Amino acid sequence: MSLGQDTDRAYNVRATVPVPVFDENMRLYRAWSESAVDGLRGHPGLVYDHVGGERLDVWGVGDRPRPVFVFVHGGYWRALSRADSAFMARMLDEQGIATVVVDYTLAPRATLEEIVRQVRAAVAFVHREGARHGLDPDRIVVGGSSAGGHLTGMLMLDDWQESLGLPRDVVKAALPISGLFDIRPLVHSFANEWLGLDDARAAALSPALRLPVRRPPAVFAVAEHDGSGFVDQNIRFHQAWGTGPELLVVPEVNHYDIVLELTRQDSALSRALLGLFTPL
Repeated sequence: MSLGQDTDRAYNVRATVPVPVFDENMRLYRAWSESAVDGLRGHPGLVYDHVGGERLDVWGVGDRPRPVFVFVHGGYWRALSRADSAFMARMLDEQGIATVVVDYTLAPRATLEEIVRQVRAAVAFVHREGARHGLDPDRIVVGGSSAGGHLTGMLMLDDWQESLGLPRDVVKAALPISGLFDIRPLVHSFANEWLGLDDARAAALSPALRLPVRRPPAVFAVAEHDGSGFVDQNIRFHQAWGTGPELLVVPEVNHYDIVLELTRQDSALSRALLGLFTPL
């Protein structure tokens, strides 16, 4: 088997579940998100980036500013949206935490550099404008799944805040879920059909190669039945991050349904997320 075939096999998570399982999880993302936000106070459809025109939704606001979980969806940077990503909003609302779900321009329409710029602009919007929308700008936790896990990793770095006029510790904690942190292997995979990366650009977009001086508290979560490349990258990035962060292998779930564990307050993944808010 060639290097490219090996890489494709390691990162082709669609092949880890039957087609009906994948289709059902995509349906549940949207259905459970709609159910979760039904009746919640919020501010949907806020334009956070006037350059790209992208929007975010705020859900679960109260009578005073709340800590906020900013969630970035997956979809290999080319699929899904904020409408598929709010399934945790009711669980968090019951704990006094708001949820922000973020859209970004999908690949190949946008480069990965532009996608990273947009999600950072979303965090900047929450910090600058959040108080007007019921959010506490000093208690921001970020998270995301799969491609969103990679984007979460890029938010965990400490070399981008100054250019946006943000404090270096704007991200107080992070929950990357089944993320990718060294995307150089994707240059030699099927994913490069829509990413269009070369080795140098992939290295610059790999948080594992740019470990920050300041490292916010984090939980690195991966599914028991995840793709082998995703499992390996989470183990390696967790080890590189240093002492303190937790590596959570969520049992009996796959790459797609792991995030739906956030709908249940008593799940290991929800407990990990809520624990990140405890010191804030």
